Amino acid sequence: GPPGTGKTLTAALLGKRTGQPVYRIDLSMVVSKYIGETEKNLAGVFDQAADRGWILFFDEADALFGSRSSGGTANDRHANQEVAYLLQRIEDCPGLVILATNLRGNIDEAFFRRFHAAILFPRPDARQRERLWRGVLGDAVPLEGDVNLSDLARTHDLSGGSINNVVRHAAVTALRRGAESIGARDLGEAIASELQKEGRTP
Repeated sequence: GPPGTGKTLTAALLGKRTGQPVYRIDLSMVVSKYIGETEKNLAGVFDQAADRGWILFFDEADALFGSRSSGGTANDRHANQEVAYLLQRIEDCPGLVILATNLRGNIDEAFFRRFHAAILFPRPDARQRERLWRGVLGDAVPLEGDVNLSDLARTHDLSGGSINNVVRHAAVTALRRGAESIGARDLGEAIASELQKEGRTP
């Protein structure tokens, strides 16, 4: 699913529900340009997960679980070897392994054949966005009278993560101007900034 739709949050909630620690794989600490090092690093992660009962969470998994290439270069063969190794370790892993990606088409189909489930995290519709606005703001965040959350939800196509960012930005803006509540202008500026970050026009 797209960024900000709750994939990482869901992994954390699964850990809380099952009472198992969720270990988020930092790809920068695992992937190596040296042949054999990536597999060695992954072996350590999978072995520890089995010993300690971890749920393994690969965020932005397409960077590691990418489609295999039919090219004949040494780099292609090395990358294909890494993918084959991952397939083997996932099949042998006794615990839960979660992969999250924004780009489903970039993950090797061989992985999908081994998954027990593939879950789409779509962008929220207007009704869901209003619930997200109200959930993020809660009762503790005071709003000025010109704020209409229903209108915001209807007119701005934002994910849950983006709404969270907007509220934080608007709260900081309100504090800087010495206000005790968030106004429509604060939220409008924060929404424009968030859309700009996403490469969209406000």
